[in-house]
Amino acid sequence: MDVVGLVSGGKDSCYNMMCAVDAGHRIVALANLYPGDRGELDSYMYQSVGAEGVSMIAQAMGLPLYRREISGSSINQDYDYSPTMGDEVEDLYELLSHIKKQHPTIEGVSVGAISSSYQKLRVENVCRRLNLVPLCYLWERDQTELLREMLTRGLDAILIKVAAVGLDRTCIGRRLSEVESMLNQLHFQYGVHPCGEGGEYETFVIDCPLFQKSIEILESKVL
Repeated sequence: MDVVGLVSGGKDSCYNMMCAVDAGHRIVALANLYPGDRGELDSYMYQSVGAEGVSMIAQAMGLPLYRREISGSSINQDYDYSPTMGDEVEDLYELLSHIKKQHPTIEGVSVGAISSSYQKLRVENVCRRLNLVPLCYLWERDQTELLREMLTRGLDAILIKVAAVGLDRTCIGRRLSEVESMLNQLHFQYGVHPCGEGGEYETFVIDCPLFQKSIEILESKVL
């Protein structure tokens, strides 16, 4: 079926799209929610770090990108979400509703959730309301095995944020493949999530098998 990929720029959203293609689906458009002038958001739902680079991923994949600025916040934090005016989840609903009108053949949504029930349940709520099928191929996978699989299958990503013991400024800009062994060691020593599900780090994908061309970072600065 035709699928829209929810993308943050990070490894999970890109690898889930790879899995969707493996399952016989077609990625026909990309969707991204970004923070606007507010900068990085403290959001339970969305990765906002690196959002400015998502357009390059769309270009690399040769797909249309639909974006919406996040205007809401985490108002309804109940386990079972119900539509709430002003909640950031409604920004996702409006974005996917618009995309569905532009691409009536879309039946599914690629979602890179691994372990956040909060995120997964809210995406599922939006999908039910729009009669779309959420595709969550990474859900509850063993993170050490999943990270290894991503790298083995040609996903190339760099670290763009770190926030965990053992990860410092020198890790920024390094390839995920270069820090894999370090992440596994930190997992056994301190319980760091190998895929960063606890917010330990964020990534930006510069190449993967879905790309028609790779992304080259010519200039960067660590803040």
